[in-house]
Amino acid sequence: MKSELVTPSHLARKAVVYIRQSTPHQVVSNQESLRLQYALRQRARELGWREAAIDVIDADLGLSGASIAQRNGFKELVGRVGLSEVGLILSIDVTRLARNCTDWYPLLDICGLRGCLIADRDGVYDPGTPNGRLLLGLKGSISELELHTIRSRLTAGLLAKAERGELAVMLPIGLMRDPSGVVVKDPDMAVQGRLGLVFQLFLQLRSVAKVMRALNERDLELPRRDRYGDLCWTRATLAAVAAILKNPAYAGAFVYGRTRFRPPKREGALPQKAPRPMEEWRIVVKDRYPAYIDWPIYEKIRSVIRDNRAEYMRIKTRGAPRNGELLLHGIAWCARCGHKMYVRYKGGGEYVCNHLRTQEGQPTCQHIRAAHIDAAVGDAFLTALAPAELDALSRSRRVQQQTNNALRSSAERELERKRYTAALAERQFNRADPDNRLVASELERRWEAALNDVRAAEEALARQTPPKAITQVAISKELNDKVISLTGRLPQIWGDETISDAHRKALLRCLIEKVVLDRSRMRIARRCCDVSSKRSFSTAVSATWPWLGSSGGEAP
Repeated sequence: MKSELVTPSHLARKAVVYIRQSTPHQVVSNQESLRLQYALRQRARELGWREAAIDVIDADLGLSGASIAQRNGFKELVGRVGLSEVGLILSIDVTRLARNCTDWYPLLDICGLRGCLIADRDGVYDPGTPNGRLLLGLKGSISELELHTIRSRLTAGLLAKAERGELAVMLPIGLMRDPSGVVVKDPDMAVQGRLGLVFQLFLQLRSVAKVMRALNERDLELPRRDRYGDLCWTRATLAAVAAILKNPAYAGAFVYGRTRFRPPKREGALPQKAPRPMEEWRIVVKDRYPAYIDWPIYEKIRSVIRDNRAEYMRIKTRGAPRNGELLLHGIAWCARCGHKMYVRYKGGGEYVCNHLRTQEGQPTCQHIRAAHIDAAVGDAFLTALAPAELDALSRSRRVQQQTNNALRSSAERELERKRYTAALAERQFNRADPDNRLVASELERRWEAALNDVRAAEEALARQTPPKAITQVAISKELNDKVISLTGRLPQIWGDETISDAHRKALLRCLIEKVVLDRSRMRIARRCCDVSSKRSFSTAVSATWPWLGSSGGEAP
């Protein structure tokens, strides 16, 4: 149907059909909408344009109209209108062009300046006239409001489901949904055992890197999901171990809103996801999933991971215990200005407070020789440790025995899994047609690789100490006498040269949170845990220095 707004000057230029759908899913599923948009070529012919003068821009299929970012098709359209190449823009609706008035009104200005018409299924409009500008402006405002209305409705329904813990989100490895939709643990006992081992090792070693190294030294792989969501076993990495330890689903909690979007750093870039602190998570529903650990243990793990980050000034953490002879590295604070003190090994070692010097150019606050300070702190620590020494050694031995049993059990399951893989590869090779040499050779290669994995798993299992049978829960008289004989030896063990500095610092932190130093009065203020509670202190000692309970009480 002809329109009186179409003039020969318009017909002398191109007619452009702009096609867009918001998501890739709509491109696949909403085929009728796509067909109607491509059918606008016929509408252009009815308005008087020749077939050769009609162009289609469909480069923005699967992209949202909320912004022009990544929409190269829309940018091309605006550029061609500015060059006076386009006489008519056709779209099934103005929402296809833009759902943001910030992008919509500049297009109207350029079209009005260059004499370009805009048409949808309701009619043809001239942005250069007051009536056309008014109608197109109203359509653009309604389109923007409609976007917010749709989004608010969808978000309200999503949040209502999330508050009940019923929102279906991607589950981590080790959790799955049964046919009725109920979340259960993965029936693969190898997966359950490996995840439990990761948490057990971290509670003992208290470092993500140490857990990763312990797994790789024993050739114990981690269960992960591949790009298709299927189970696969891969070598442990820092990111994989941290992802398991930080995921609240393993503590039985449904959490929504763990991340937020950061604004892009450069124009045209997409916003990046960033994790939120635990206290800023939007929705937390506990006891929703079957748990591998309880919630207090999960909070303890997150606290230890956070404290291991060596960001002294920004988040006031202590950092992971590292090698270096100065004991108070990461826990020494200045009594004068309240900032953390650094360690300096030049000249025999000292604690230095130079925060004001580096940040404001002021003189160094104070510096204190480390030898006397470390000796005083070490004596105070051993004095506080003496009442709980016997129970600590006994408990640390039990914890170490449990960890060894868990490592061996995990290695046995790893060997069983690889033997099954080798048997499956053998059956596949035996069922192959011998005449099909290409298939048979590939199956033979897979069988050989599986057998090599079995041999490696058997060697790794043989290197581990065989488990000792435990016939009774109570400690035998002989073992009890051996443990009692160790009483009073901790000062000797503490000063042993074979003990690493990192071990001493880790054990020291079980009792001391921070040490405040004042050069003028040499005052040491410490905050200790409840030493009178032998059980809580024994747990801390066994988690930090497990080898104290080994046979003979000697350091490895």
